[in-house]
Amino acid sequence: MKVVVFTGVGQVEVREEPSPQPGPDQVVVDVAACGICTFERRLFAGDKKWYPVAPGHEAAGIVSAVGKAVDGLEGSVKVGDRVTMDLLTRCGTCGPCRRGKTALCRYRQGRKLTDGTVSFGGFASQIALDAKSVYPIGNASLYHAAMGEPLACCIHSLRQGGFQPGDRVAIIGGGFMGRLHLALARVGGAASIGVIDVSPERLEMAGAAGAHWTASPDEALATGGKQDVIYVTAMAGVELAVSMADKGGSVVLYSAFDEALPASVGADKSHREEVSIVGAFSQEPADWKLGAAYIRSGLIAADLDAMVTAKFGFDQVTDALKLVTTKPTFRVFVEPPAVDG
Repeated sequence: MKVVVFTGVGQVEVREEPSPQPGPDQVVVDVAACGICTFERRLFAGDKKWYPVAPGHEAAGIVSAVGKAVDGLEGSVKVGDRVTMDLLTRCGTCGPCRRGKTALCRYRQGRKLTDGTVSFGGFASQIALDAKSVYPIGNASLYHAAMGEPLACCIHSLRQGGFQPGDRVAIIGGGFMGRLHLALARVGGAASIGVIDVSPERLEMAGAAGAHWTASPDEALATGGKQDVIYVTAMAGVELAVSMADKGGSVVLYSAFDEALPASVGADKSHREEVSIVGAFSQEPADWKLGAAYIRSGLIAADLDAMVTAKFGFDQVTDALKLVTTKPTFRVFVEPPAVDG
């Protein structure tokens, strides 16, 4: 099989690896598409230096082999199923895992190629993984399924913020993750949803996607007023989010932030108004279950369609990575070659 490996800043090669075989509790998936996330963009650009590494964690494909222990097991996937994949390697043993916070697993993530290179599995033509980590999506688009991981992350974010139907929601950042939050809050029954961004183009697209109001950061409080839950999906906006939180409100820090950036709410305000700041990192298995259901149902199909920016084959992977490092995009996908090709 073929695997994309990052060997240095801006350096990518396609390697040949043995085709995987499923263990007793595993399945093999022929990868159909893998999205390029911020992680891959930073590796390619050199903002994050970790080489060699075989990245790719937003993937979907078709099951091609099933291990003996799960073959025919009621509820498990079968050959031919279209699936979205949870590629985290949760240990289940460390402190966070034992507390049910498996997204914060202390065990180093990743699998290994034959030479020891760490591999996340998505930028490959095939992958073997635990059957419990794949989720069938019916006849839904495999590009929609490849957005299963970021969708699960955003579902985790909504849960962390205590989102309920009827809530007033504000989303700081109208990029890919902000748009997924918008779609989920809309189908989840939010009373109103506002999107805040510095880009007029992104605000216009958010309005077309169902936002009840849009605003620049300077105009947000006057336009939207107080909110029940505010999701910060951009790398700034923490102070704005706190200022917009109504009594009993939550501020969810979803984006990656500068380590030196503080996030605080006054002690008395927290006590008297019960305003809280919570973090949201990665996703849990429960988030995948709901995310796969949304993909399978088609409820947010139009939202996901709108965020497919471009598709590239393995022979164009460098072009795909150059695109995401030089221009604003939602999701750019890499398509592995057919397994028998």
